[in-house]
Amino acid sequence: MEPDTTDMSTLEPQVKKSKLKRFLPLAIIAAASTAFFALGGPKYISLDSLRDNQEFLKAFVADNYLLAVFGFVAIYAVLVAISVPGAGFLSIFAGFLFGLTTGVPAVIIGATIGATIIFLVARSALGSGLAAKAGPFMAKFEKGLKENELSYLFILRLVPIFPFFMVNIVPALFDVKVRNYVLTTFFGIIPGSLVYVSVGNGIGDALSAGQDVPLSGLMLRPAVILPILGLMLLSMIPIVYKKLSKKKI
Repeated sequence: MEPDTTDMSTLEPQVKKSKLKRFLPLAIIAAASTAFFALGGPKYISLDSLRDNQEFLKAFVADNYLLAVFGFVAIYAVLVAISVPGAGFLSIFAGFLFGLTTGVPAVIIGATIGATIIFLVARSALGSGLAAKAGPFMAKFEKGLKENELSYLFILRLVPIFPFFMVNIVPALFDVKVRNYVLTTFFGIIPGSLVYVSVGNGIGDALSAGQDVPLSGLMLRPAVILPILGLMLLSMIPIVYKKLSKKKI
């Protein structure tokens, strides 16, 4: 057997380059998120901002409709990718500026693109399987996820108590198929998008009159949460069916 003549001095730069490649996108996202908050970004995606700039925004959309739509999708995707909380306010902007027909697709597409970006970046940097080291609960969750990936991911998207940016990142800790992640994100955010875009579509008079628009607990109101619970129950059917089938065997 020939002795190992591998030069460690050549391996170290390769390892460093590999780590840089893994963590650089995550560092860029972290820097962009920090800059967003440092420059006062949250104040621009608020109802007060929409109220103060509604005439300018409406005029801009009327004169540059396609640019406004594509620009909105790009901004939404970027803000979701850098994990800025409160993306729901942008959905209200979409309803106010574009209405339901254009606003809902714009929100869904922008959010799905942004969520997929942060998912891929987090998975590359952190590596799938990391959550299994966190304890038996996460290991059990991972086992269930592998057996019913689509159902689990869809339910995570539908549950309104989980912050959107958190649900974007958590699946990256597991060996989730990108295709399933994208599909469940796209379809799972449709109910919430419809709710927030509908609110934006109907608040024009309230904003013009300077009235407050109550958003507290919006996703937990009976008219909203009951249909979502119905979808969650439908998503659980494959999980229950598999468990019952195993018991019979």
